[in-house]
Amino acid sequence: MRTLEKQIQKDPVVQLLSRMAQQDRDSFSEQQIQAMQLAMNNTANHSIDFRPVVKVPLLPWSFYLVLLVGRNRREMSEKEQLVAARTLFALLVSGIAILAVSGLLVLYLIKSALGIDIFDNFSFGIWDWFSHTVLNRP
Repeated sequence: MRTLEKQIQKDPVVQLLSRMAQQDRDSFSEQQIQAMQLAMNNTANHSIDFRPVVKVPLLPWSFYLVLLVGRNRREMSEKEQLVAARTLFALLVSGIAILAVSGLLVLYLIKSALGIDIFDNFSFGIWDWFSHTVLNRP
């Protein structure tokens, strides 16, 4: 019997109704309560559901962070669609730029490791930094 009571107490609709005034709670019909249960229990499955809780030492509070990633099943307004398109464009351009710069850097390091000088007496100093810092060469 206790497990049934715990399940009922964990029901989001029961929790929502318990926070309402008695007169408001009594105004819902059985059909409306069932519709709320169906809507609230139909939560989306997220491919990433990260919810850490951090307890701050010496303070009585704890904080939480929620990161949810998944397919958007909601209808978006025109403004939201515009923001989403611009964000996707910015992410794509940033990703391509990072890959291009990384590729050029790797090619430059390979060129320098092979001792190939394109311009006489000129260096960006990247190979010197890399060989001293990463390869531990004098």
